[in-house]
Amino acid sequence: MKRKLTAAIGIAGMMVSIAACGGDDGDGKAGADSQTLTVWVMDGSSPDQWQADLAKEFEAKTKAKVKFEIQKWNGIQQKLTTALSEENPPDVFEIGNTQTPAYAKTGGLADLSDLKSSIGTDWSESLNKSAVFDGKQYAAPWFVVNRVVIYNKKIWADAGIKDTPKTRDEFYNDLKTIGEKTDAEPIYLPGQNWYHFVGLVIGEGGELVKKDGDKYVSNLADPKVAAATETYKKFQALSKAPKDKDEATPQQGEIFAKGKTGAIIGMGWEGGTAITANPAIEKDLGYFTIPGATAGKPEGVFLGGSNLAVAAGSKKQELAKEFLKLALSDKYEGALAKANGVIPNKESLQSNLQGNAAAQAAAPAAAGGDTTPLIPEWAAVENDPNPIKTYLTAVLKGKSPAEAAKQVEGEFNKRLAQQQ
Repeated sequence: MKRKLTAAIGIAGMMVSIAACGGDDGDGKAGADSQTLTVWVMDGSSPDQWQADLAKEFEAKTKAKVKFEIQKWNGIQQKLTTALSEENPPDVFEIGNTQTPAYAKTGGLADLSDLKSSIGTDWSESLNKSAVFDGKQYAAPWFVVNRVVIYNKKIWADAGIKDTPKTRDEFYNDLKTIGEKTDAEPIYLPGQNWYHFVGLVIGEGGELVKKDGDKYVSNLADPKVAAATETYKKFQALSKAPKDKDEATPQQGEIFAKGKTGAIIGMGWEGGTAITANPAIEKDLGYFTIPGATAGKPEGVFLGGSNLAVAAGSKKQELAKEFLKLALSDKYEGALAKANGVIPNKESLQSNLQGNAAAQAAAPAAAGGDTTPLIPEWAAVENDPNPIKTYLTAVLKGKSPAEAAKQVEGEFNKRLAQQQ
């Protein structure tokens, strides 16, 4: 899961070119039995058995073969950019949801509006949003993942807390109780866990950027963003975590594994990180949905995940769409959700998460989740040193949200102005 989330939030790497293989047979309708459809999927995204079952059924249906080519996330943006400019690009490929607008803008993706109308009428709106650019369907939503509260059941019980919180205030008060009644750190929340901060902004209905004429600029000075920042600051004050580090420095799952932390906010796989570091922690480990301002409405969350797209330059357009119809069917979406614990593209398929505690905790927040701004200009913002991380640290070290926003505004706007 870590690999998938890392990819969905943007990467850069060396330039590599690759020529996808496969027959050239026009629109893919004729002579399908002599064709091979090339499909790029990222390392860890889909199990081998899922791929084998899908390829077998696709071949039986179309008489065409499927060649899955596993890609590494490191450097994939440059590698894919090169491949899409060549004569024989991959026909179908996995793409990070936040990367999709940039590729749509440059003309690398085929228009899948007809696919949306035929099989995507009940795709979850929050997942499908990233697959649409300038009003057209340039990809299909495949899956997302989002953050949950990972907590130590024993510590919560020692503090006398019987039920998991249903609102943000209950969550805060429970953490305060842990600090008062136990020797544990209530929550480990590093100052630069910025994807959780993005979730808080989403929960407030805020936006990280705004339009100024024909360009995008920082919107960190907006009152809704400031409100999210104050929430982050309030919870971070209960933590001993460094104010100038993120959740991977060090890995917060390893901190949690020591058994002296009441909770962390992270991806479901981070529970696995804790268990690997200390198998004894598994019996005390639990998950719950991040509570929002009111009961029944979870906190906003950042949705990191992947879409499936067809190369505009593929000579097998119709065959590629037939593949997507099968790969995105309830059968294979449900199987992927069950195997990998990811949130599927339809709420009706979330029943496949039964028995996966982390995924079941994540699922309720998905409908109200969102991504970072779905604009091609966004990619440069996330490069180190990320100005949003700088902004958070400045607030946690004493500056007001307005002062911190002004501090990073120049760098933020400079990155938004970079040509993609």
